[in-house]
Amino acid sequence: MFVYELHRAEHAELVREAAAQRLGREAARAARGRRTAGRESEREASTGKDRYATTA
Repeated sequence: MFVYELHRAEHAELVREAAAQRLGREAARAARGRRTAGRESEREASTGKDRYATTA
């Protein structure tokens, strides 16, 4: 019985650790998405100005 209880406790700890790592990856991915979304909108605005240049 004691070995089984140790196994259950270790399993629960590993599940919590995996959930924490998953949450960290999701937060990093979301932050990365916010950063690139800001750059993409800036990039689109800067390329939009050069698209229709006047010719002489």
